[in-house]
Amino acid sequence: MQLQAPLAFHLTPSLAGEPMKKKRKMDQNILIQRELKKKRKIEKMIRRLEKLGRKLKPVDEINGNFKMKKERELRQREETVLTEEVIEERALLLKEWSRYKLLQYKIECRAIKTAALSQQEALNELRGESEDLYYNAVRIDEGLVPFSCQGPVETPPIKDYDSPDGEYIDTTKVF
Repeated sequence: MQLQAPLAFHLTPSLAGEPMKKKRKMDQNILIQRELKKKRKIEKMIRRLEKLGRKLKPVDEINGNFKMKKERELRQREETVLTEEVIEERALLLKEWSRYKLLQYKIECRAIKTAALSQQEALNELRGESEDLYYNAVRIDEGLVPFSCQGPVETPPIKDYDSPDGEYIDTTKVF
């Protein structure tokens, strides 16, 4: 079991290292033969792939429904040409819809504004009656939105901590 260190630093076991083994010199002919063998193997795989061809898995979304493809001509609609009357009627409907939505928006804004004004008036009247009642009415209700937290809300700053500002010092060891 690994213990949790402070400041989220984790301890790992040290890795045992050993010096690298000395490379033995090999005969150049053997190296060339190995390279040729690898090359022939790759060429053989390429020929096999070309012979078989690349077969992709069928995907329904790409292929589509074959029955629908057969009935494509039957299902294709003729392109409708709209008359000027229809185009003008649609434009008028769009304008009428825009006016309706604008009116609806203005009514909602007016309702919100009147509610806020009446609330402010009521608070002013309440303040005139009693300051204690006013402060109780304005006070935030903690039980309205349930919230709970555990642990420290604020942590003290770390002494002599140099916060990163986008620049860093490269401490990578070069061998």
